[in-house]
Amino acid sequence: MRVVIQRVSEASVTINGIIKSDIKTGFMILAGFENEDNITDLEWISKKIVNLRVFNDENDVMNLSIKDINGDILLISQFTLHAMTAKGNRPSYIKAAKPDIAIPLYEKFIDVLEKDMGKNIGTGEFGADMKVALINDGPVTIVIDSKRKE
Repeated sequence: MRVVIQRVSEASVTINGIIKSDIKTGFMILAGFENEDNITDLEWISKKIVNLRVFNDENDVMNLSIKDINGDILLISQFTLHAMTAKGNRPSYIKAAKPDIAIPLYEKFIDVLEKDMGKNIGTGEFGADMKVALINDGPVTIVIDSKRKE
């Protein structure tokens, strides 16, 4: 499992011209799943996300987590995070989980994140043509891969 986390001052996802979810201060997260991913990957990454200390404290030092600031999360499924680009110029997505595996993982990840956050999160819609808008705060962008825990 791979996620791209962006610290935002606001973010939204629009589907067919209608805003499905929007947040203020928090994280806009893109999540991509592989066939081998399981509940352990979801729980490990969720714990990393909710405890990631990238929000400024009273001394303007990145020392607070999203839970510390009562921030929000917007989670978007993103199979292209597993693009393989070594050969040619057309990315291969062979490592990305197909919908029959990825959809249940995405739905379970929503549940795990909401449990760890103690509140609901915003989401996109798996497989939809989504328009994601955000204001990256910092900018702060972090990539976490559950297969690279070093």
